[in-house]
Amino acid sequence: MDKMRIKAVLFDLDGTLTDTEKYYQKAWPEALRHFGYEVSDDFALEFRSLGRPFAPLRFREMFGEDFDYQAVREYRKLLVEDIIRENGIPLKPGARQILGWLRENGILTALVTANNFGRAERYLKKIDLFDCFDKIICANMVEKGKPAPDIYAYACRELKLDPGETFAVEDSPNGVTSAYLAGCNVIMVPDLTEPDEELSRKLYRRVDELMDIKDLINVKRTTG
Repeated sequence: MDKMRIKAVLFDLDGTLTDTEKYYQKAWPEALRHFGYEVSDDFALEFRSLGRPFAPLRFREMFGEDFDYQAVREYRKLLVEDIIRENGIPLKPGARQILGWLRENGILTALVTANNFGRAERYLKKIDLFDCFDKIICANMVEKGKPAPDIYAYACRELKLDPGETFAVEDSPNGVTSAYLAGCNVIMVPDLTEPDEELSRKLYRRVDELMDIKDLINVKRTTG
């Protein structure tokens, strides 16, 4: 397998480093039902990592111009917090190990998440990963969220790297598209769904687990 000389790896959070995407998939339908909207249990798959302005527009397309996106989203956030209090924030297999391996090998890391900074900081400190990243890039730092390229392009600028020198690790179509449009080499670690043919064309690789990433990186070894 060909390996690339990579200078940084950029990670999504929910569904990629933490096994929390399933919380949002449960909370969105519950929040919508609370406000009188009936949807299927798999309704929220489309909305994984979908940022502004795309998410509010999509909800209004589906439920009408009078749909109160902010109210429903705030209620959904409360539901997710309840789930986290009860179940904690489980890590994906290999999350802590791959971050440690990258640091040991001198490769920069960044978190690139649809969460705002306050929530991302709180979650990362809760699972003791806050100090594992060189940069923490959040949706409220850019004009447009995923699937627009803004957040990954901004992360690369913050790291002072060309996107082609990075891997972006994602679990969802919206995240993959964002990183791909920014010019990053995209690795998908599927969570709730596998990539279809169209999405697969945007990928550098699809891997089973996070630790598989190290097999794709050409690490410069020094001898003494």
